[in-house]
Parts: sequence; C-alpha cells; structure tokens
Amino acid sequence: MEITKDNIEKKLRDEFEPVYLNVDDVSSGCGLKFDTTIVSKKFEGKQLLARQRLVNDLLKDEMTKIHAFTQKTYTPDEWEKKQQKTITNPECETKTMNACTGDCKK
Repeated sequence: MEITKDNIEKKLRDEFEPVYLNVDDVSSGCGLKFDTTIVSKKFEGKQLLARQRLVNDLLKDEMTKIHAFTQKTYTPDEWEKKQQKTITNPECETKTMNACTGDCKK
C-alpha cells in the first residue's frame, strides 16, 4: 500500500472522528514525513503518551515505512483554549498553528 496524506487522513478520520484534523506531507510528496494535528473527543481523559500510542497503533503498518511522523493530539477543550491564546496574541508570529505565549519578539 502506498502511503499518502489521503490514506493517513482517512484512517485517522475513521478511527478518531476528529473535530479538527490536519495532515501535512512535509516530504515534498514522497510520503516519508508527516506533521499531524488531531482534535478528538476520544482523547478525553487520556494522557499525552496514551493518545500518541492510540495513533501509533492505528498507523503501525505505515510507521514501518514513514521516516518521521509528528503528531499533536488535543481534546476539543484543549484545542479551543489553544485557539483562544492564538487569537488573544495576534501580533505574535505563529507557525504550524502553535499558540503564542505572549513572550515573542518580532
């Protein structure tokens, strides 16, 4: 099976029913490096390591071929708070949806 952004997105959507999902192929299309953000109610009550294990277990076949897989996993409440921080500090430069802490300097 070819590893593509679409394949990974489908598996993540089917399993976690995310309220927000972003999968970026950061390997220029060769399918070897992915950055993901997953926001799901299924992460509620789970520590970060448990969430990441759920994702890794789901993608265990793909992980044998992927060189790098970055995942950010949030509950809907955590995601909402993160978005509020970003909105509260619009003067800060942010990349890849990272919330500004307010301490950034241009």
